[in-house]
This record gives sequence, C-alpha cells and structure tokens, in this order.
Amino acid sequence: MYNERDNIAGTIMEIRSIGQELADDYEIVVVDDASSDGSADIVEEIAKSDGTVKVFRLAKNSKFGGAFARGFKSAEKDVIIYMDSDMPVEREDIKTSLPLIENSDIVTGYSRIKKGDTLRRKIISGTYNFMVQALFRLSVKDINSGYKIVKREVVKNINFISQSPFVDVELFIHAKKKGFSVRQFPLVFRSRSGGKSHIARLPVILATFRDMVKVKFYSYRIQK
Repeated sequence: MYNERDNIAGTIMEIRSIGQELADDYEIVVVDDASSDGSADIVEEIAKSDGTVKVFRLAKNSKFGGAFARGFKSAEKDVIIYMDSDMPVEREDIKTSLPLIENSDIVTGYSRIKKGDTLRRKIISGTYNFMVQALFRLSVKDINSGYKIVKREVVKNINFISQSPFVDVELFIHAKKKGFSVRQFPLVFRSRSGGKSHIARLPVILATFRDMVKVKFYSYRIQK
C-alpha cells in the first residue's frame, strides 16, 4: 500500500467478506510503503477492532519491493493471496482460482484482454518484458501481475534483493530454480475506483532496471 486512502478501507472490507466465505482461519496483512496521506492510520484504526487485520509500516518508501517482501515474510498462514491494495480482482475470480493452488505452488493472474495503455507505457512494458525473457528465461505472461496465490513454503526462505517491482521476477526466478510449479490464471483486472498507480514513476522504473542488473549479477555469481 502506498498512498491509498481512497481505496484501502473498502478493500479491507471486501477482503474480510471474502475471507469469511472461503476460510475459517485467515488474516489480512497490509504493508504500508511509507505512505504520506494517512493510509496507514486508517488501517491501524480498523485493526483496533478487527484482530484479523495486521498492518506493518515501513519507515522509508521502498518503491514497492520492500513492502512486497515484508508482506510475504510477515504472513503466517499456509496459503498467501497477494493483490495490489486497490483490489484489482473480482470476488468470483478469487473463488475460482484459489482451489488451483492445491496442485500448484504458485497461481498467478494475467489479463485476458488488452488494456488501452499509453504509447509510453507500452514501450516501457515491452522493453521490460523482452529483457526479463532474454535474461532469465521465464515463461510468465504477466510477470508483474497484481494477483498471485503462493504457498508459504515457496517464500519462507527467500531473501529478496530487489527494492522495486522487479521483486516479482525474483519470486519466479526462485520458483524456477527450486522446481516449484507455476500455474497461470486468466482474468479481467478491475479498473481503479480511486487514487492512482505509482508504478510508472521514473524513480520506480529506474530502480526496477537497476535491480534487474543486480539480480542477474548475483545469479551469475551463484552459478559460478
């Protein structure tokens, strides 16, 4: 979560409803990536009356990767459903995809439709995905999907290097090296109802490509 005061209370209410429907034992883990709009205060207030809600506040903005890693490290249940804090997934898609984790280690969503991105975003996305495929040989349709289901055993021993959205790629690199199975699930991501995405900021883009080089160099050293 980063500056999501317009979305986060509604997201938690919706996730709570889904959790009650799907499981007897669940938790809602929210990691605040040093928001400046009071988002974390909203979650902390909700957590006072709901013991299933846990909030972790990062002192410094990590440009996504640090919050992603902290969330997976802090989750205590055997199955982790990860999603962006603007709740981009429909309830029915969550209910349909969750059983798939029984025969997989990771279930990752990808969009069934092409979105009307700007030319700038298309160029950045195309370049990024080409480099990921060329450097790491990952056959994942949406490498930075905002929806994943992951067995806790997959992530419990990962020490993520990235502090950017490249952390998504790290997850799949680890899964590939360890022989974990990945299943891809088609869905239609919902459009935002409030707030705005911060992934396309120039500092985030630069940090992502910097982490790509760091992870590739680290992997090369391990292989040698």
